[in-house]
Amino acid sequence: MRADLFLKGETAKHLYDAVRDLPIVDYHCHLQPKEILENEVFTDIAQIWLGGDHYKWRLMRACGVPEDYVTGNASPREKFRAYAACLETAVGNPLYVWSHMELAMYFGIEDALTAENADEIFDRANAYIAETGMSPRKLMLDSRVELVATTDDPADTLEYHKQIAADETFPVRVVPSFRTDAALNIRAANYADYIARLSAACGYAIDSLDDLKKALSDRLDFFCANGCRVSDVGIADFPQKAEGICACETFRKVRAGEAVSRAEYLDFLFEMYVFLAGEYKKHNVTMQLHLNVCRNARTSLFTQVGPDAGGDCVGDRIAQAAIQQLLDTMDAQDGLPRTLLYTLEPSMYMPLATTAGSFRGVTLGAAWWYLDHKRGMEEQMNIFAETGSIAEFTGMLTDSRSFLSYARHDYFRRVLCSWVAEHLDDGSLMLESAAMKILNRVCMENSRKLFA
Repeated sequence: MRADLFLKGETAKHLYDAVRDLPIVDYHCHLQPKEILENEVFTDIAQIWLGGDHYKWRLMRACGVPEDYVTGNASPREKFRAYAACLETAVGNPLYVWSHMELAMYFGIEDALTAENADEIFDRANAYIAETGMSPRKLMLDSRVELVATTDDPADTLEYHKQIAADETFPVRVVPSFRTDAALNIRAANYADYIARLSAACGYAIDSLDDLKKALSDRLDFFCANGCRVSDVGIADFPQKAEGICACETFRKVRAGEAVSRAEYLDFLFEMYVFLAGEYKKHNVTMQLHLNVCRNARTSLFTQVGPDAGGDCVGDRIAQAAIQQLLDTMDAQDGLPRTLLYTLEPSMYMPLATTAGSFRGVTLGAAWWYLDHKRGMEEQMNIFAETGSIAEFTGMLTDSRSFLSYARHDYFRRVLCSWVAEHLDDGSLMLESAAMKILNRVCMENSRKLFA
């Protein structure tokens, strides 16, 4: 890609040069700590690029590629060829830029990837992997990664995190995040099995709602002792308090194998979100809420491949009053922690931003998933700035399973520097010193503070 990608003018280039090499604090990702611990050299570029990357899978399906070449049994070379043929004309899709940035940054390949040169680039990339011993830790170190927060279930043992932390030869901090989806999704078909797993992790039976709350509190203690400072939840449904429904009774029905209504489920979520928020505040843990997502929209894909396969999509809008009620209830109980609100539905930006601005320590999260491209980032930055202070933004995260996704931090820094430069150039920001404060905070300092 061009060296001046997204950088409009000399001011933007100057600002970017000042922050391009800052360390990366990736405060939300889906990397597997086991892979970081074992640090095995990758076999080929298809493994790194296409193994588990549902962004790329969606592009391939959009181009009509048969599933065998996406998640099936086709050879790595065949899958790479199929992706190259799709990417060649994918102008406007952020994958076009991300993929070419990754080729340049990690493989030294500046060529545009096409169907015609796919085999040549496949071979060149694989030779580079073998020559340099490209592995998870090498990629993290080469990317100047300072910290990553993985996504971990409350029942996890964190054994890999412990072993990584004990390795004094690896300076990158790898810390867990407290992801509670499975613990709260009481209508899941395998919920009884999950509770058995959580009970085993705690060492006692979980039969009542009080037991569940104690179990999650105890596991949060354990997570925090192992470096956890952020939590997360990405359930498709949003909590809704209901009159005349008791969350304790709802959980009793679940444990007895009885069906619960949607209203009972949403009321249970409300009870648990408020409880967990109080626990997070006590533990100095930032709460992340991922909103407006529809999970596993295509049943046949979910059945064939499973979750996180590229079958999720933008969910419905959430009533502003419901968001306000949840945050206000947390705040009224002195249990509202530092909170980041992410949305897949761009029309939710303004209600989320203005509602967040009514509460101390609540802000918009980064442009997420289908919105983490240049236009989406700029829209999020504009609304963040127009309704609050852009200097409080925690900046970019990869939200990825790929060790090459740190290129997205560079992508973001380019967009951010161009955005700030525009304000300097048109006079709506008067001091370059203020611009540098903004850039340093958003690119590094604010995310660092989450783990201080």
